[in-house]
Amino acid sequence: MKRLSYALVAVPIVLVLAACTSTPGGTTGENTAGASDGTVTVGFSQATQQSPFYVELGDGVKEAAADNDAELVYVDANGDVTKQNNDIEDLITKNVDVLLINPVDPQGIAPALASAKAAGIPVVTVDRFAEGAIAHVGRDNVEMGRLVGEAVSDKLGEAGGKIIEIQGDAGGTVAADRKQGFHDAFDGNSAVTIVEGPYAEYIRANAVTAMQDLLQANSDVAAIYAHNDDMALGALQVLKENGRDDVIVAGVDGLMEAVKAIDNGDQYVATSLNDPISLGSVAADTAIKAAKGETVDTDIDAGTQLVTTENAASFVGDTLFARSESN
Repeated sequence: MKRLSYALVAVPIVLVLAACTSTPGGTTGENTAGASDGTVTVGFSQATQQSPFYVELGDGVKEAAADNDAELVYVDANGDVTKQNNDIEDLITKNVDVLLINPVDPQGIAPALASAKAAGIPVVTVDRFAEGAIAHVGRDNVEMGRLVGEAVSDKLGEAGGKIIEIQGDAGGTVAADRKQGFHDAFDGNSAVTIVEGPYAEYIRANAVTAMQDLLQANSDVAAIYAHNDDMALGALQVLKENGRDDVIVAGVDGLMEAVKAIDNGDQYVATSLNDPISLGSVAADTAIKAAKGETVDTDIDAGTQLVTTENAASFVGDTLFARSESN
C-alpha cells in the first residue's frame, strides 16, 4: 500500500513455515492439509517485500500461522502481476487449503483467482481487495484520514488557516480515501483552505522536493497533511531547514519515527495507526478459519487508532510501525 524510502536486504522468494519446526518429512511447500494431524496449509502471495510495511505485514502472517499450528507457504511477487499469477497457480498445484493474497493489481490477478475458484480453494485478500475473494481484511483509510483531519482542526482552532496536502499516488484508492476522510473533517469550515499538492508517491525524498517549492509558493501555510508519515517527515525536514516551527504537521500510518516526533512535541501533531503486523495477523486468522470451513465476514476492518501528543508515549517502542494497543 505504501512505499517508504528504506533500503532492505534481499529476502528469499519462497519461505515455508511450519508451526514450531520444519515442514513434515523435510519437503518444501508440500501440502499437509487433510493429513492425520489436520494441519491447515495457507498459501500466501505477497505483492512485494520492497517495502517495510509489507515486510512487517508478512511477519504478522507468519506469527499467526505459527500460533494456529498452520503451515505457511510464502511467495513474493516482487511487484510483478505476471509473477503473482504464476505464483498463485503454483500454490494451487501444491493443494493449499486456502489462499491469502495481497494483490499487486486487483484486476490483473483475475486469471489466477478463476483457477482458485475452479480448484475449490477459498481466497482471502489483505490490504487490497480483489473480486472473487470470499473475504477481505483491510483498514478504513477514509476513517484514518478523518481522525487526523479532526486532530489538525483542533490544533488550528477557530483561526483556521491554509493546509497543504501532499498526496500519495494518482488514481490510488488509498490516496483517494485518505484525502476524502481528511477533507470531510473540514466540511463547512470556511476558515480553512486546503491546497492540494503534488503526488509524491509515498516517498520521503519526493516530499522534500515538493515541499521546497510548496513553501515558497505558500508562505502563509499553517499546516501540512501528507497521505503517509514518511512524506510528512520529509515536509517537516524542509520546515525545520527554513525555520518554520510555526507550521504543524500530520500524517498517516503510525510510523514509529513520526510517533516519537509527536511524543517530543516536535510540530508533528497526529497520525493514525496502520499496524502492519496486526493486519497480517488478522488476515491469517481469517484465512485459517475459512480453510476450516468456519464462517467469516466478507469485509473485515482491522481497525485504527489516533495518535496525538496526549497518548503518543503509550505507543513509543522499538518497532518500525507503532503497534496497536490490542497487540
